[in-house]
Amino acid sequence: MSDNNPLAADTFRGKISIAQVGQAVATLAAMDLTDKGRLADELAREQPALFASFLAQRKFGVSYEKMEFLLNILFVCYLSMKETGLNWPAITADEVDACMERYVKTVKFGMDVDAQLRHELVLQFVAKHPEQALLAYVQVETANWSRRVSPEDSDRYVMLAAANMVNCIGYIPQTEFEALNPTERGTQ
Repeated sequence: MSDNNPLAADTFRGKISIAQVGQAVATLAAMDLTDKGRLADELAREQPALFASFLAQRKFGVSYEKMEFLLNILFVCYLSMKETGLNWPAITADEVDACMERYVKTVKFGMDVDAQLRHELVLQFVAKHPEQALLAYVQVETANWSRRVSPEDSDRYVMLAAANMVNCIGYIPQTEFEALNPTERGTQ
């Protein structure tokens, strides 16, 4: 990839680096069910609107097995946020809804154009995304997941929710992000 390619891993921009996403993946892989239960409790407390967007999948007919994929995406997103050492503000339910509305409109617009323009729009979306490393992770994992599972109509809700999670994180209002001191970091 060239140095000016917005998709080159070494040029990803955002508060979350590719190394932090990788560490989050490794941290999650090392967790047992008890650890994941504690993480889910922490996530529900610290980012309740994101957690609620995961829980809402049952209303759309998503199976528990497919919800597990989305939960793992959410865990990696949250652990990646923690890896930054920043004090991330809680994402509100209104922000989750606004991000979803914006993303759905973007996807619908992309469906109405020819393949070449659609490709250019995707590149532009990725190039302008505030959390490119996390977006890349979510896109790759979602694409791989969709090839592995038996397709169901409800899969679109899982894919939309996964994309929306990273969009919500990327488009958190630019309030001040403060670095946590090392003693706080271990308790967050």
